[in-house]
Amino acid sequence: MNTILIANSKGGCGKSTLSVNLAAALAAQGHEVMLADADRQKSSLAWAKRRPGTARSITVADWSKGPGDVPRKITRLIIDGPAGLRKDGFEALVAEADLIVMPVLPSSFDQDASTAFLEKLDALKSIRKNKKGVAIVGNRMRDRTRAAERLDRFLSGLGHVVVARLRDSAAYGEAVSQGLSIFEMKGVRPPLREDWRPLIDYIEHGVI
Repeated sequence: MNTILIANSKGGCGKSTLSVNLAAALAAQGHEVMLADADRQKSSLAWAKRRPGTARSITVADWSKGPGDVPRKITRLIIDGPAGLRKDGFEALVAEADLIVMPVLPSSFDQDASTAFLEKLDALKSIRKNKKGVAIVGNRMRDRTRAAERLDRFLSGLGHVVVARLRDSAAYGEAVSQGLSIFEMKGVRPPLREDWRPLIDYIEHGVI
């Protein structure tokens, strides 16, 4: 089983959107996927309740009070991490993960918070000794804007691999409102889905 923790101490950076779309993408590739919601807002659980019966099956679990059991059949576990991670809960979730994926928005406030969060991550022995990977995802990017340029400069100086840049699109909100992902909703432009290919390849094969 491969476990991916979606985490950033800053709320509103797109953790839940990233979590549900990644879960659906991996399920579409034939994996038995579990989506564990560790955030008290339970956004991923709410998405799962709206999911139509015709959509691919994804096991969901409430981990808002801490890690729980994982069925043996699961091959990919996605953990939607909480904002404002406290030390005890944070380390318990990191201990479960093989890879930490961190979404970052093109905002100075988000970049400052992300820097502090990465410092906290880097201080953990499992990260420091390269036992667990950390992958950065630029989220809600808009091409040829100053904010996107600033985020690119910021991402390049973080010292961790930048695996993907996901463009800003209303399609994400529409898909989530239906309990779907952009990989399942009709009418989604192919480039939006292609944005995810580097992240999925990194998770599946360790390559960018």
